Amino acid sequence: MKPLLLTTAVVEAGIGIGLLAAPSVVARLLLGAPLDAPAALTVARVAGAALLALGVACWLAASDTQSCAARGVVSAMVLYNVGAVVVLGAAGIQSQRVGIGLWPAVILHTAMTVWCVAGLLRKPATPAKARPLAPLSAR
Repeated sequence: MKPLLLTTAVVEAGIGIGLLAAPSVVARLLLGAPLDAPAALTVARVAGAALLALGVACWLAASDTQSCAARGVVSAMVLYNVGAVVVLGAAGIQSQRVGIGLWPAVILHTAMTVWCVAGLLRKPATPAKARPLAPLSAR
């Protein structure tokens, strides 16, 4: 699960930073239109902060992939990715105008959903039993 968490961390933190810094650019790439209303810019920046936080959580969870917390992060990523596929896919189907990044984003989120589910279905590895140290006289 470590590669999954690290990949997710980099992708989501990157998009989060993009939404924080230039939300209209990201919206134009996805939806083919900039964000003009101040309320839309604010909501996009809040989404950017959430994605950045999600990226940080994935990055930190990657150091202990066998923990319940790491599995919780991956479970949350399943919900997020499914939601992203539904919302972005619906936007693409309903709108005549879409950005160049919309369908690649839908495909990416679909692939990430499958990867997350596969990671959750895989039986967690059990740590190897510690071998007792040989007595000092045998060394």
